[in-house]
Amino acid sequence: MKPYSGIWPVAPTAFHFDGTLDLEGSMRALDCMIDQGSDGVCILANYSEQFLLSDQERYDLTKASLDHVSGRVPVIVTISHFATSIVVARARQARDMGAAIVMMMPPYHGATLKGSAQQTFEQFAAVGEVGIPIMLQDAPLSGVDLDIPLLARMAREIEMLKLFKIESAGTAAKLRGLLAAAGDHIDGPFDGEEGITLMADLDAGATGSMTSASITDQIKPVITYHLGGDRDAAGAAYARVLPSINFENRQCQFRAAKAAMMEGGVIASDFCRHPVTPLPDWARREYLDLIRPLDPVVLRWVK
Repeated sequence: MKPYSGIWPVAPTAFHFDGTLDLEGSMRALDCMIDQGSDGVCILANYSEQFLLSDQERYDLTKASLDHVSGRVPVIVTISHFATSIVVARARQARDMGAAIVMMMPPYHGATLKGSAQQTFEQFAAVGEVGIPIMLQDAPLSGVDLDIPLLARMAREIEMLKLFKIESAGTAAKLRGLLAAAGDHIDGPFDGEEGITLMADLDAGATGSMTSASITDQIKPVITYHLGGDRDAAGAAYARVLPSINFENRQCQFRAAKAAMMEGGVIASDFCRHPVTPLPDWARREYLDLIRPLDPVVLRWVK
């Protein structure tokens, strides 16, 4: 068993219907996620709409979240930025505020401005000097090719790079190759993308998953059963939740968690900032119809 395991969902960022930041709603979302049985939570990720927040809002949300969670579960703070100096400053800030881990993608800006393999290594190494565990996010959004030799070298040579969230194409194969090459240096092999390939990734050696915050309590048994050695029970639990995961991933993306939380009274608004389009009524209706039979905490959590 690796030191980091379980389900660590991404916290949605709540906005009021006028588009302003709803810190109270965001804190309620965190409370709901903890009550769902989350083993940890991640803030300011792409599914948190971090790319739609100002620098001041990032600061306010980070401080409020870490103060509010107050050690109940570990909190990962996403710090990605193209500029290494900014990433390092964000890592120091997150460490000083009480974050357990920082998560970062390789340096990229737009479709064509990307860090080389060496520049990526150097940026992660610089953050490693801050002295807080790092989760590397290998996701298609960056467009940066992080091959297994590079990732294995980073795992071996950057002491604080302890977790890898792999959600690129062929996640299971990449996890297998990475763990074969540098498994002794990886304390947390995770998958992402709402757990859409979770069974294959667990079979490949993943010990955790970073999903959305929609049905955390319903996905967690897949991981718990699998890590406990009961693959048949894990497969049955996975088959139960997969239709809703698939619909979320393909039709709703990060808007699903906010729709579910608004439906359950966790947050007052599922507003998304422009240029993100609102979740269409048909998609909201069909998604909620898929998760209701699962009886998730999010739909009956009212405090």
